[in-house]
Amino acid sequence: MDRANTLLRAMTRRDFLLSAWPWRAAGYLASSAVTGVLALTGLLVLAGFSLLLVGLPLLVLAGTGLAAVERRRLRLVDPEPAPGPHRTPGEPGLAAWLRLRLTEQATWREFAYGLLYALVLWPLDVLAVAVAVALPLAATAAPVQLALDGEEARVVKTVLVTTWPGALAAAAAGLALLCLLLYPLAVFAGARAQLTRLLLAPREGELRERLGEVTRSRARLVAAFEAERRRIERDLHDGAQQRLVALTMTLGLARLDAPEGPLADRIAAAHEETGRVLEELRELIRGIHPQVLADYGLAAALDDAADRSAVPVDTDVELPRLDTSVESAAYFAVCEALTNAARHGDARRIRLTARHTGALLAVDVHDDGRGGADARGGSGLTGLADRLAVLDGTLTVDSPEGGPTLLRVEIPCRAR
Repeated sequence: MDRANTLLRAMTRRDFLLSAWPWRAAGYLASSAVTGVLALTGLLVLAGFSLLLVGLPLLVLAGTGLAAVERRRLRLVDPEPAPGPHRTPGEPGLAAWLRLRLTEQATWREFAYGLLYALVLWPLDVLAVAVAVALPLAATAAPVQLALDGEEARVVKTVLVTTWPGALAAAAAGLALLCLLLYPLAVFAGARAQLTRLLLAPREGELRERLGEVTRSRARLVAAFEAERRRIERDLHDGAQQRLVALTMTLGLARLDAPEGPLADRIAAAHEETGRVLEELRELIRGIHPQVLADYGLAAALDDAADRSAVPVDTDVELPRLDTSVESAAYFAVCEALTNAARHGDARRIRLTARHTGALLAVDVHDDGRGGADARGGSGLTGLADRLAVLDGTLTVDSPEGGPTLLRVEIPCRAR
């Protein structure tokens, strides 16, 4: 069975009758009897309580539970998942959940589907299976009835058969009728599935709204991450770095006062090692969130990154102040590009260009290295691309083997 096909597409194949699709269609419609009886019973019970205004919310929300079952049952004839159309409440608690559900259009569509299903659809489903499958199979069983009775058999409770040739003819007719009726049964099941998807799957506007919520949620996570980075940078700068500076000064004074000998040598070694640790801490702080980026913006931070690059960088940067998250994402993308060019690209020269035109920030990092960089290879560029995607930005890498390499960052944004 080809899981990539839907039921209606499978009908165009020559081996349709030999596949599992006709029986999946029959099973989809026949299983409506179980859920339909439960839905009708629940509808009657809740409708009775609703007369007292007690079960009215439950009656409306009952469609939500039925819809969840129907979306799962839909997989019998349509392998493509049908996601739920409901949003996640912004606040915890039952009251927030009820307010959201009762104000969603999807809830009322599910309620309407529940009424239609309980009163109309499931009887039609069962009737279609009875006509297309049960009646032909009853005719096909004529030889078995004749063998059990010994004298006669009634085909579908109507035609009397008393001979074996007649029973075999009835069985052959029933088998032919079954093969013939499986096609309209499949069409009916496919139409039912399309109706279910139309009413119970999310609409295009709801999908756009959910996508917008996901995008805003990711943006909030990035903002929270940036705030945490700044907090760590501030704690290191104002705490550990200041204590290391004080320790370096103390060791320097002790080095001046210590007499010549092994003790002075040890103090000198400790003083030098403390200086190296302080320099590494400053580099770490700059890597977490450079102060120049927060104080003077992306243009100054890119010039600073170019000055500290192991490979000479020619800069052409003209930028206004931008949103903090945009400046941070662009800065770290450039830093990653400069590091890759020096460590992996064997570049001898890098050209950095950054412009903001209209509502788009465009940053190009061009190096003359050996190339071969791939943003899809699971490197640090992959994480940068994901980070830029949160801001609707893109990371493009053009790096053929042998070089050169061009990394382009584009982020839609407006100047402050």
